[in-house]
Amino acid sequence: MIVTIASRHMEVSQALKSYAEQKVGKLTKYYDRIQEIEVVFDASKDSQSAEMIVHADHRREFIAHDSGPDAYACVDECFAKLERQLSEHKKKLRNRKHPEESHKPSGI
Repeated sequence: MIVTIASRHMEVSQALKSYAEQKVGKLTKYYDRIQEIEVVFDASKDSQSAEMIVHADHRREFIAHDSGPDAYACVDECFAKLERQLSEHKKKLRNRKHPEESHKPSGI
């Protein structure tokens, strides 16, 4: 898995980089077919924003944005959003392969 951390209009501290890398490293628990993760930080006058883009197999992309006064909180919110997206996608794939027993027609 490749992790890329970039920034616009700000310098990313080493502590913020390591925190973001630690958080995105946990995403493989929710979906194991992740190939690359991009984390982009942006700063404006009164707020900072974080964007995480997860590239998975079959050209699937999962994107999360968040903005606020604290970059660490933005990373946490993006992580929570991606956690939900990846869990739902994995659940959808699992249900497609093994439909529930109640949906099968009754036999004679």
